[in-house]
Amino acid sequence: MWTELSDPAILQKMGRRIRDYRMRMEMTQSELAEKSGVSMGTIVRVEQGNPISTLLLISILRTMGLLENLEVLLPELSISPLQMRKLQGKKVQRIRHKKEE
Repeated sequence: MWTELSDPAILQKMGRRIRDYRMRMEMTQSELAEKSGVSMGTIVRVEQGNPISTLLLISILRTMGLLENLEVLLPELSISPLQMRKLQGKKVQRIRHKKEE
């Protein structure tokens, strides 16, 4: 579902969801802004689907009690990339041909 959306469409959908959560919490935009330590304009921008910085988004999610959802977004790898590479063995990086004399 998300993969079918454009980046701006994803931002709009995220903004609507943040607005819906805020309203369910019976919190005004200004209350969320104050508790999150962000400007009222930032709350308006995010709810309209406009881009904001990751730090501001984290602050808003923390205030709304949604920060734990980042675990779903970026789950911890069960095996590190370095370990995975060692298990896969050495891959050919480039092929060289000998020059003919």
